[in-house]
Amino acid sequence: MIDYTPLYQSLEGTPLEHWLDPLPAALEQRMETARKHGDLPRWQACLELLPTVQQPSVDLQDSVTVGRVGELTEDDQARLEQALRGLHPWRKGPFDLFGIHIDTEWHSDWKWQRVAPHLSLEGKRVLDVGCGNGYYMWRMWQAGAQQVIGVDPNLLFMTQFEAVSRYLPDAPVWLLPLTLEDLPEPTGGFDTVFSMGVFYHRRSPIDHLLQLKACLARGGELVLETLVIEGDEDTCLMPQDRYAQMRNVWFLPSVAMLERMLSRAGFINIRCVDLNRTSTEEQRTTDWMRFQSLPDFLDPENPALTCEGHPAPLRATLIAELP
Repeated sequence: MIDYTPLYQSLEGTPLEHWLDPLPAALEQRMETARKHGDLPRWQACLELLPTVQQPSVDLQDSVTVGRVGELTEDDQARLEQALRGLHPWRKGPFDLFGIHIDTEWHSDWKWQRVAPHLSLEGKRVLDVGCGNGYYMWRMWQAGAQQVIGVDPNLLFMTQFEAVSRYLPDAPVWLLPLTLEDLPEPTGGFDTVFSMGVFYHRRSPIDHLLQLKACLARGGELVLETLVIEGDEDTCLMPQDRYAQMRNVWFLPSVAMLERMLSRAGFINIRCVDLNRTSTEEQRTTDWMRFQSLPDFLDPENPALTCEGHPAPLRATLIAELP
């Protein structure tokens, strides 16, 4: 399990110092529940297989690459691959660990390349809501963030993050296996807040924006990435049932409507910095994610539509500021 002691120490004297009392209790309660998860022992056994390496080479500039071919013995290389494959499916990435390329479902590096030029993270405390296995958090740290804290309740993602973080033990990057609602009151403790791929899963989108706003310090910045549809400021889609085979998709606004929602929630300087139609090269089945993926969710006769007849996935990234 992750040792959060260095995180607690780093919060002393910061706007998040008041977390020192409730956060350990919240994490302990979460892990009590987690221990009942049937797959957790198997995933933890995978972590036990990870070979120990002292100060491996690290390159986070254009990828998440730790170690090189030849830094491990053949036996350790085989153990490492066995451990990593035991944590299937890998959704966000890719990762390269000691020459093992984890070809994840998503080319998350492509999205980061589109969004990163619009960010300024130097010296900032960052919150990543719905952080998955932490891929973007490593890129945020490389981009200059002083500290990155992510929240995601998925225990497999937590284990994948722990596998990578074993080789980056001094990085100020932390995954809390909690939801945003489980966090202690953030009281404006973050300079930048990311919500990527979360908004459309929320039953109450305005409440989500207000929760994110509460996490930001004055002058802080929100980075919001979500599914959208084409249209004017009065256009949105609320699927009757599934969207691209996902059951928990509630609300897909147009970019114009999303800008209005952000404005109504109290944000300023709102701008859309990226609008991208998701391709079957960016999201697909791989050897590291062998379940169905985007090509299976589109209409085989018309890939401009999902299999339910909705517009195919279009994703927008908006940046907004708290006055």
